[in-house]
Amino acid sequence: MKQVSLVKPLTALGVGVGASAAIWLSSKPNRIRAKDLLREWKRKIKPSPFAKTESLPIEKGGNPHPSDIEDNNMVSEGAVYSVQFYNEKLQ
Repeated sequence: MKQVSLVKPLTALGVGVGASAAIWLSSKPNRIRAKDLLREWKRKIKPSPFAKTESLPIEKGGNPHPSDIEDNNMVSEGAVYSVQFYNEKLQ
């Protein structure tokens, strides 16, 4: 039985995709659109460390509900790191 080689078809496919991308990027509006798209993807994947977040990641930190027994037990046992974190972020 003869083995089928995938090297030639994949190479032809890569050359075709590369050539079509080069032709598409040859016009200035397409290059601008591609740069904006890549910038947006980069921002979504790795947000800027200088970007300010408007909301706090903890909703009820530092303000446990009296009927929430598990949360009250955790705080009474000494786990106040989350409360301190919330208070620092709030200030």
